[in-house]
Amino acid sequence: MDDADQAELTSLLELLRADDWPEDLFEGRRFYDRWGTPVAPDIQVSECELGGVPAYLLTPPESDGSRIGLWLHGGGYVFGSQRSHGSMVAEAARSAGHPFLHPQYRRAPEHKYPAALEDALDCYTALLAQGRAADSIVMAGDSAGGGLLLATLLAARDRGLPMPRAAACVSPWTDLLGTGETFTAKESIDPLITRSVVDNVAEAYLAGTSPETPYVSPHYGEPHGFPPVLIQVGEREMLHSDAERFAAKLADAGVPVALEVWPGMVHVWHLHHQRLAKAREALERLGAFLRAPATESAAPSPALATRGDSCTPVAP
Repeated sequence: MDDADQAELTSLLELLRADDWPEDLFEGRRFYDRWGTPVAPDIQVSECELGGVPAYLLTPPESDGSRIGLWLHGGGYVFGSQRSHGSMVAEAARSAGHPFLHPQYRRAPEHKYPAALEDALDCYTALLAQGRAADSIVMAGDSAGGGLLLATLLAARDRGLPMPRAAACVSPWTDLLGTGETFTAKESIDPLITRSVVDNVAEAYLAGTSPETPYVSPHYGEPHGFPPVLIQVGEREMLHSDAERFAAKLADAGVPVALEVWPGMVHVWHLHHQRLAKAREALERLGAFLRAPATESAAPSPALATRGDSCTPVAP
């Protein structure tokens, strides 16, 4: 990491450490949304409904309408929205060169498991029902949304649905039981996640469901038959081992997988793309992975239009 990157990271760490997560879940939503930044003005934003789920369609300039992406946002199944994630999803769409749909799936505590999974699966099923080939669809997700993406792939496969062409996970939360080694070892250096916050949102989402249920925690599932997967994780994260362990499971199952561990980076640093050059670089790499031919999507990495007739443009 050069001096400019280190200076940007140091500045971000100071900002992140200035505030603590509120204990109240609903105040936590407002707190999380404040980290969001405006969508770039050259990205077309439309409101849609996909499989009965409210969504936003983010279309970059010179977009390839023959392909579509589905991004599942993070936030512990409790936080996260278009306000917090829309700008990042828009930049992923720009990097991939095609539109991304950003479903606003139901969140806990109002809607507990399996509501988020049902919504994600309904969105994917709706894309297939539109007549889209699975090979024209890619999926991505961050944090809990990364875990939800993997759970959706498990559920889609188990229902006999075809797999999308590729999938990308950013800082995925794959084990709600929290058994990964870095879950404890890196808590003191992770400026965003604490055990108490994780326990609170997990309890809100699970509502008595075992955290070892594969559709809740993909770590306990078997990912055979998955499409090529990219996993990006920051070195500073409590969820570092969640990413590494799931990458190992994918490799053991014969799934092409590329794992990138980014030195010094925080949880879902991509959200801070307006502050961090490394965030912009990570989004560029993610987009390149998703737009590559399927045979190239999981090449080893160095250290690394939905139909618009139902969409309503959103004023910038």
